[in-house]
Amino acid sequence: MDASEKRERATELWQEAYRRQMKGELDRAIELYKRSLEAWPTAEAHTFLGWTYSFQGRIEEATAECLKAIEVDPDFGNPYNDIGCYLMQQDKLDEAIPWLEKAKQAPRYEPRQFPFMNLGRIYLRQGRWWDALREFEAAVRLAPDDAELRRALHSLRARLN
Repeated sequence: MDASEKRERATELWQEAYRRQMKGELDRAIELYKRSLEAWPTAEAHTFLGWTYSFQGRIEEATAECLKAIEVDPDFGNPYNDIGCYLMQQDKLDEAIPWLEKAKQAPRYEPRQFPFMNLGRIYLRQGRWWDALREFEAAVRLAPDDAELRRALHSLRARLN
């Protein structure tokens, strides 16, 4: 197989792994993500393998996969956001902030509003209302059709009035 064929095979495996993950077939998804990485290492496969580990409560392994994803492609924002989320789950809010800031700056990241939302949630938990407002406003600008996000922003504004 040449490089192009390897990348194509890796993508097929990654997509099948994601389908399995969404069906709750986590062990099968992990196996497929690993096969994808063997075919051609991608930031996506590392990140989504980590995400699958997180569903199993394997936060250290999830974080390790995100760090590998960043090594493969530092422009891919998802692993930065995911590390921030894993730190939030562990109540390491101050440690999460720089990772979420990096996710905001990443050239390649969809859905772009997620790190803004997560920072807003941290700032709410820390009682930093105006910082939270700034992050939620930015998130709504990026995803104006997200009704849940708009409700969160409206609720926060009501608290501050």
